[in-house]
Amino acid sequence: MKITKILKLSFFFSLFLSCNGQSNDNKNVQKIDNKIVGGGCDGCELMYVGMPEKISTEHISVGWTVGKQKLILTGKVFNLDGKTPASDVIIYYWHTDDKGLYSSNNETLKQAKEHGKLRGWVKSDKDGNYTIKTSRPAAYPNDNIPQHIHLSIKEPDIENEYYADLYFDDDPFYLKHKKKYGKIDRAGTEILRIVLDGNTQIAEHNIVLGLNIPDYPTKNKKDIQSGLQIGEDQPSFIPFHAFGPDKGTRTCPVCKYGRYHGIVYFVGDNPDWDEIKKWLKQLDHQSVSREKYLKAYFVYGNSKNYNKQARQTELEKIGEELGLQKIALTFVPSFSDTESEANLNNINASVENTFIIYRHRTIVDKYVNLKPTVQNFRLISEILDKTKGNYFDLNEPKHE
Repeated sequence: MKITKILKLSFFFSLFLSCNGQSNDNKNVQKIDNKIVGGGCDGCELMYVGMPEKISTEHISVGWTVGKQKLILTGKVFNLDGKTPASDVIIYYWHTDDKGLYSSNNETLKQAKEHGKLRGWVKSDKDGNYTIKTSRPAAYPNDNIPQHIHLSIKEPDIENEYYADLYFDDDPFYLKHKKKYGKIDRAGTEILRIVLDGNTQIAEHNIVLGLNIPDYPTKNKKDIQSGLQIGEDQPSFIPFHAFGPDKGTRTCPVCKYGRYHGIVYFVGDNPDWDEIKKWLKQLDHQSVSREKYLKAYFVYGNSKNYNKQARQTELEKIGEELGLQKIALTFVPSFSDTESEANLNNINASVENTFIIYRHRTIVDKYVNLKPTVQNFRLISEILDKTKGNYFDLNEPKHE
């Protein structure tokens, strides 16, 4: 019993030092109006302990060989637009072992024992690529904190580092954690979605620099804003399906068809039906040619003179007129509607249209006021091909 108590106290002391939290006295900080970019991070300063002079785009931890479950964490680093690759960004990671502890070995530096032996560094290459080969962390013993990986991100042009924490969507502790603390999504979605390559688990995760990072230095944007940001997750919502595979239901697009690619085409208070019909035919063509690997949805959110039956009849006639096969024609009372949770999409109802493209539930591209031209039809097709990633066809593990 005494040994158990000592281990527990040691564990919580390690947790205090290792997890993100209040601002610390880290000297490596950039201040803007006396504010630290990212808000500070307890433990992130340990990324400089033992940091090699030359850092590769790939790192293999000791967990890769001794851990129970091999894990590959890989993806691209992008600038805040979510589209431009960012090079020379240092990503430091640390996580628990198979017992949920930050255990050390003979090679662990004394100053970094709080982070244990499962730690390392990668630097993004000219295309933003990075890869970490390690083991899947276990949850803290005798606690309900979900399994997670800590990241400390150091950009070349920002003086201090900032943190991001990653969790696993198949971890039963995660939902309770999200309900209690919310979904933070620092530098991209905080959720890792696993696919399987034999016995190896693979989590593709793109990092979007500055996304949801407090006091991040950005230039004033004049672009028209509509929709969530690239790198965040496409939210669940329940539109009415007037035409398509789920006609007559209120099916959540991302909940039922979130595994591969999805396109959500939003039109609000200013519809141009000639242009809309051109897009509907093109998106239906893409859906037919890509079959199970793409689901496309038209979401009509015109709040003017809304009548549910009239809206349903209107969309049904358009679907029949165009002979659509795969695309779903759906609607909501407005994009501010909370009952359908359409408001979670943050759509600007006054713009001409908003295109959200997601893969494995995470937004990988976005366009506002996109015209139905041959060039833009080709653009959408190219984006779908480009954002498949290296593990698009692998299966995901079964979980609730």
